Amino acid sequence: MKSQVMAVGALVFLAFSGFAQNPKEREDRPARLIDSLQGPDLYKAYCAVCHGSDAKGKGPLAKWLRTAPADLTRIASRNGGSFPLARVRRVISGAESMSAGHGTREMPVWGPIFSQVDRDQDLGRVRIDNLARYLESLQTK
Repeated sequence: MKSQVMAVGALVFLAFSGFAQNPKEREDRPARLIDSLQGPDLYKAYCAVCHGSDAKGKGPLAKWLRTAPADLTRIASRNGGSFPLARVRRVISGAESMSAGHGTREMPVWGPIFSQVDRDQDLGRVRIDNLARYLESLQTK
């Protein structure tokens, strides 16, 4: 039963991530970026499926992951009350690895995707910054 649930979860993940497409189609076009550069839109498009629309780690795919998604509203509280903006940017971009989850097959890093087009390198940094600042705005008081 558990393996069936895992299989269904994997299929849902693949469908959401575009891996269920024909491999030739994937080669011909890069992962699709949303048009918006706004933090809330980026969060909804790339993070909410695992971390949840409220960023508390209870997204629709969370139950199928080996590593539970973090409650992103408590980043500051886990860091002595201060939001580590630079570190969050590095984690999102893939420049800093996390011990569990982020950067694995289960939790991709978004920097390479956000900056995948040569002409889009600066916009990739803008996306990362806007997403990190949006996460900062979600912190519990």
